[in-house]
Amino acid sequence: MIIYQFKDGYRYNSDTIMLYHFTKDLKPKGKILEVGAGSGVLGLLLARDLKDSNVTLLDIQKENINLCIKNSKVNNIECEIIEADYKSFKSNERFDLIVSNPPYYHDGVRKSENEHLSISRYSSNLSLENLIKNSSSHLKSHGSLVFCYDAKQLMYISHLLLENKFSMTKLKFIYPKKGKSAKVVLAEAKKSSKSLCNVMESIYLSDDSGYSKEAYRIFKEANLESVDV
Repeated sequence: MIIYQFKDGYRYNSDTIMLYHFTKDLKPKGKILEVGAGSGVLGLLLARDLKDSNVTLLDIQKENINLCIKNSKVNNIECEIIEADYKSFKSNERFDLIVSNPPYYHDGVRKSENEHLSISRYSSNLSLENLIKNSSSHLKSHGSLVFCYDAKQLMYISHLLLENKFSMTKLKFIYPKKGKSAKVVLAEAKKSSKSLCNVMESIYLSDDSGYSKEAYRIFKEANLESVDV
């Protein structure tokens, strides 16, 4: 898959690819909404690989919407593309799954002067609370919210999910390498569910020789070629 992305703007990274793999392994069907689509890479990968799905991409930035349109056409993948601020987004549509790699840098971190990077990275532009609350309104009963977030904020994640009547059903931690703390957690939460949580086998991105075998396999599965614009 060819993905056009900005040379000097926000660019997809390993978090996005790991979230793609995690979501695909859930084998979702039906209507899928990606929130904060950026270049569209995550949603387009899911649309490519999940033949029983119908994917919608949503982003607040006009330049990202243009990238999504370009990338969907280049790869001959059909999907709906919506320009909207998810904090105030309202639709009569109910989705089977909502997926997002939301911004999770907090305001205490020095912000980039690059506006595109700033909007994409900082939680003040779409807080986890906003994501969870609005997703509850737009998911079918027992629909899934799937996302990645800062692993150090797991208590906060759990609190917000319970507060909004979600049950965390799957967790997977991403480590830079063995001996290091987890940086990212991948989570599936189901609306109006009483399911228990399955803590899955972790992924280690690298070892002493470079990318780990598991990470390399996932990158190869995504099969991406990036083109700068």
